[in-house]
Amino acid sequence: MGKEKDQAPDTAAPAPAAAPAGPPAAVTPPAEVAAADKPAAAPAEKPGDEAALPTAKTKKKPGVPPRRGKKLRNHLRNVTKKLREVGAMPVRQAVAELKKLKRAKFDETVEVHINLGIDVTQSDQMVRGAIPLPHGIGKAVRVAVFAQGDNVAKAKAGGADVVGAADLVERIQKENFLDFDVVIATQDMMAMVSRLGKVLGPRGLMPTPKAGTVVPLTGDLAAAVREFKAGKVEYRSDKTGQVHAGVGKMSFDDQKLVENITVFVDQVRAAKPSGVRGNFINGVVLSATMSPGIPVTF
Repeated sequence: MGKEKDQAPDTAAPAPAAAPAGPPAAVTPPAEVAAADKPAAAPAEKPGDEAALPTAKTKKKPGVPPRRGKKLRNHLRNVTKKLREVGAMPVRQAVAELKKLKRAKFDETVEVHINLGIDVTQSDQMVRGAIPLPHGIGKAVRVAVFAQGDNVAKAKAGGADVVGAADLVERIQKENFLDFDVVIATQDMMAMVSRLGKVLGPRGLMPTPKAGTVVPLTGDLAAAVREFKAGKVEYRSDKTGQVHAGVGKMSFDDQKLVENITVFVDQVRAAKPSGVRGNFINGVVLSATMSPGIPVTF
């Protein structure tokens, strides 16, 4: 065995060829080539380098608006001071002042807020109803109708967007279909619609005779649909005794807004419950989507 190791053939590599004359060419090692193809690594962060540490995102609290800029704060402060000095004003003057305060680039909704002198703990003093405004509310209203038999054709003739019976109930329950603004039901469908109380009730969409969204068997279903499509406004007092409603758009003429506001306030005044003592309407405020409120006298 030892002899075989000693007698191993001589396998010496041949001598390399002579290099050409001149300066040697720079050769990049393979390791450096591979490193050049890789993206450059980020510089190592130092323990004390606070700027390099990622900043944690602060969670925004729901219902808290972002902080207003200094210019907007000063503008609103001056407007509020001016309105406080002027006090309540007639509705026509309030509409003119409201249009002067317009800042938003979109067509804002004009809103009426009424403070009622009712006892919210008494169920018989709740104020609720519906009224068609003479000039509409300036937006398309999607109406869903629960009807069957001949009433289906009447609802479609009135311009209803969605019409159905048991199939519509199932669609709302299983698919959470709520692409509508108003729900109207014929009287014979209320037993079926009552299954949707937990879905429609919290959204203020449950049909009720006080709001005119339950049509009697002898009523005109097509006319009821047309009224809501044209801009019939529902109103209802909240837990603080307030009534809020949109009565038009800022793009409306002053006269149209004045007529819509006057008709709405008169309707609420006429809906005074018999158990209310003293002043029924304590105050009326006119505002827009992005503007402060203006007290109004009637």
